[in-house]
Amino acid sequence: MRDDVAMSDFRLTIPATLPDVRLALARVDAAMLDLHCCAETMDAARTTLAEVLNNIIEHAYAGQLGMIDISLSAAGEALAFTVSDRGAPMPGGVLPRGDLPPETGVEDLPEGGFGWHLIRLLTDDLLYLRIGGENRLSFLVRQKQSGHI
Repeated sequence: MRDDVAMSDFRLTIPATLPDVRLALARVDAAMLDLHCCAETMDAARTTLAEVLNNIIEHAYAGQLGMIDISLSAAGEALAFTVSDRGAPMPGGVLPRGDLPPETGVEDLPEGGFGWHLIRLLTDDLLYLRIGGENRLSFLVRQKQSGHI
């Protein structure tokens, strides 16, 4: 794992494994603290990033070895993230809609399928591009409390 930190810029490249995702999330937390983010903003950003990284491992790389690039910077009253990988493209080249499953009883709820709904709920300016064999997802997490990001 390697990272390059500037005053308002954070970059990290990690292997696409769950243990490395856990370490990366801790390093992103430290970068958000350096940017003086409030706890609520950090929670939204961490949840979003964890969902994105887990989707890359599970779907884009699907058990294959690969690397993930993460960048974070302050963008006015928001955190700007870009996450890139060289795994399989999104089906149809577009982001999933993130629809919730139909209402059912708790015992019938699916185990997964809520990630894209959460990502869309917690972010703004969500954009997916496939460029030269690379998936690139960018998004903003807006300030949740006044004062700091």
